[in-house]
Amino acid sequence: MRAFLGAILLGFAALAEAGPRVISLAPSMTEIVLELDAGDLLVGLLDGGERPAALSALPSVGRQGQLDMERLLSLKPELLLLWPGSVAPAQREQLRRLGIATFSGEPADLDQLLAQIDAIAQRLGRAEQGRVYTAALRQRLQGLRERYRREVPLRVFYQVWDQPLYTLGGRQVVSDALRVCGARNVFDDLAQPAPQVSVESVLLRDPEVILAADAAQLASWRRWRQLSAVVNGGLLVVPDKGLERPSGQMIEATARLCELLAAKAPVSR
Repeated sequence: MRAFLGAILLGFAALAEAGPRVISLAPSMTEIVLELDAGDLLVGLLDGGERPAALSALPSVGRQGQLDMERLLSLKPELLLLWPGSVAPAQREQLRRLGIATFSGEPADLDQLLAQIDAIAQRLGRAEQGRVYTAALRQRLQGLRERYRREVPLRVFYQVWDQPLYTLGGRQVVSDALRVCGARNVFDDLAQPAPQVSVESVLLRDPEVILAADAAQLASWRRWRQLSAVVNGGLLVVPDKGLERPSGQMIEATARLCELLAAKAPVSR
């Protein structure tokens, strides 16, 4: 699927129009720009995690929570792409007063994510690339929904961290990825993006599967032998970090999550 999408975008490379000077202030936004074959428009980025190899020489404007405003202004951006949490509120207000065009996105579900990619494509002058790319992603997403739909959703606890214990709320995009896979976040009634919860509350909601970043974070659950996830061997490691980066690649990360859940608890037909 990745090769197919790459081939589609490659066909538009020669048709790309000149676009704005762009600074990305979130790794997921940087990834979207690259997926739209618009990396040539980037003049700077906010670092967070490992950089894509293609952007190794691009100027840095700081790290999350530590934006170098002087450096940013020296690069004369015409468009800023940001995730609300990647820049402190005071600096977001400062950027607003400076009058630099800004696109801010925080999708609550995968359909909103695809709409966001399409909107970014238009702002970058890559509208046709965006249309074709998001159409392919929507088709893939619909296929996943049909393939993994369950009459009774699988109860899943998504553990972000263990000490203290954090999870994801219902309006966080990973919760929608779970829905695509025929599952339900047992804390989908919470509005906060990343609420702190108690072990007791997890036991009360009795998930059939607990997902975490690595086996070490799952180990402590084994002592709760009454928990369905323990009884059924449902302590699972999240397939990869792509699930937590809301860009186009998240659709394939969702597909890998669906495969993992279906292998543990097959979808009945």
